[in-house]
Amino acid sequence: MCGIIGFNYKDKVFLKKALKEIRHRGPDYSGTFSDKNVSFGHARLSIIDLTKSGNQPMSNENGTIWVIFNGEIYNFKELKNNLKNQHDFKSNTDTEILIHLYEEEGINMLNKLQGMFAFCIYDSKKKILFLARDRVGIKPIYYYNVNKKFIFCSEIKGILQNLEIKKQVNFNALSSFLTFRANTQEETLFNNIKKLKQGNFLIYNLRNNKIKIQKYWDFYPNPKNQNLNYFSSKLRELLEDSVKARLMSDVPYGMFLSGGVDSGIIACLMKKYSSNQIKTFSVGFGDNEYTETKEARFLAEKLNTDHHELLINESSVKHLPKIIYQADEPISDPTVIPTYLLSKYTKKYCTVILNGEGSDELFAGYPQYKFMKINNLLIKNFPKPIKKQIPKILEKIPQNILNKGFKFASSLGEKGIERFSNFINSNMPSQQYLNQISIFNEQEQSELLNKKINLYKKYNPYFKDSDSKNIITACQKLDFKEPMVEGLLMKVDKNTMAFSIEGRVPFLDHRIVELAWKIPSNLKLKLIIKDKKILRESVKNLIPKQTRKRKKRHFFVPINNWFKDELSSLKKELLDKKYIYKQKIFNHTYIKKISKEFNKSKLFYSRQLWSLIVFQIWYKQYIENEKIKI
Repeated sequence: MCGIIGFNYKDKVFLKKALKEIRHRGPDYSGTFSDKNVSFGHARLSIIDLTKSGNQPMSNENGTIWVIFNGEIYNFKELKNNLKNQHDFKSNTDTEILIHLYEEEGINMLNKLQGMFAFCIYDSKKKILFLARDRVGIKPIYYYNVNKKFIFCSEIKGILQNLEIKKQVNFNALSSFLTFRANTQEETLFNNIKKLKQGNFLIYNLRNNKIKIQKYWDFYPNPKNQNLNYFSSKLRELLEDSVKARLMSDVPYGMFLSGGVDSGIIACLMKKYSSNQIKTFSVGFGDNEYTETKEARFLAEKLNTDHHELLINESSVKHLPKIIYQADEPISDPTVIPTYLLSKYTKKYCTVILNGEGSDELFAGYPQYKFMKINNLLIKNFPKPIKKQIPKILEKIPQNILNKGFKFASSLGEKGIERFSNFINSNMPSQQYLNQISIFNEQEQSELLNKKINLYKKYNPYFKDSDSKNIITACQKLDFKEPMVEGLLMKVDKNTMAFSIEGRVPFLDHRIVELAWKIPSNLKLKLIIKDKKILRESVKNLIPKQTRKRKKRHFFVPINNWFKDELSSLKKELLDKKYIYKQKIFNHTYIKKISKEFNKSKLFYSRQLWSLIVFQIWYKQYIENEKIKI
């Protein structure tokens, strides 16, 4: 895992500044290369082959092909065996594979890579830069292309070290952030800076400054007519191979353990294939009833891991400005705070960390899938008058009973019931789904931004041709391609890399992803309540029964309390009427509405308020160049 920076001109000062800005991604060595066409910089985090022969930028035998690379190629030894008769290898790294594979295969090399990556190859003969991002989007890469200046980097903050670039908000990307808590669009929240999307490559022609972007991989839901045993066996085989491959490391490794089935599977497989005692790490709020540290401890004891537990408290919110700066674009998932602090703690012991991300999207683990299934099987067939009465009935149900159906139902209050009403009374699947998962829905965004937002229409293509049989698959596809990549995966990447830790994601091995989309949805969400059926079945003789059957629990962060205490003065400052009018982004009338009705829907408005605060801190730090302290 490393940081890369490159551009199509010479500027030693900019290169040095950009490398310094991404140094946290690779503190072990900084290397540069430049000629009359390009400048390359690389910040190395040594994972494989710790010798200087693994330093980058790296070239082929005659210096005509150069590469800078961030990530891991897990099948590099197999690829090397196929290439060693044609090429001289000077290192034991996976980086060198990219050079020689490119010489043999060109851009088709991408089909042979198994791993996570963002890299750039400079072909000095063809006068091109060839950039690629891994199939799923685990590793980020951003670029700027204005006035014949092309710059790319692992992090936006590196690109911004070029002071010619004006830091302005790209309002085209704001709606995505308000919907998903992260901007999932190709355009970033900075004008003229884009991200290379997952499964895409980019060719930059150094002769004519033209860009070509092309998708090289995608998945297409295509359920096979096979039984549970068939898919269970295939999935178990791939899970074992994926975890085993991700233990490839010349430095200490461990895993983030939550106590749920996903991280439990990874932990059990790590134990199976590790010769040493595995290290596990958990985080929780000390006084929080929703923390999973007890469940994680149970599994750690069963597996005899070297377990480490970090308990944090409400003072942890003071780290928020640093976390937001680290992320480049605002991510308003409150779990960024425990992820950041656990990463900092873990660095004392490990440089490589495995985690269980991606499983919920692949195997239907989220509660919203259940609601979509209930609606499509039952509620949508109710007469309209009955549908209209359901929200009124919910208002009269005692809170303790309501919370048994959904743990935080009563805290969502009146706005939660309003959203539920929108959900059951809509005939548009995108509207149904986005009313469940969006922080601000279409109407709320239109009010907040004081302009018409066509949110549901934008995401309709995901639900094209969907019916009761494949509605869950459509929801999964949206989650997998939108919030998972730029929300979940970037949360992990930016916060682990802040402390020079490489995060690995076994569930997102592209072979597992491809298999998952061949599994019928009824084997993932069986009936209405049995989520991740196929996944739990595939590991029934591997992990303890209590862990295998444990229901999903969300990591609850007490943001509501922070607004009353730690964030109280900052909230007043950042959402002040005068400042909002000066900023000309948000409609203060909606912000006033949040304050007025907050106590009627605390959890609902807390999430909206948190997103606004996160955006405002980001704006202050990046656009106005102000330091924020909590």
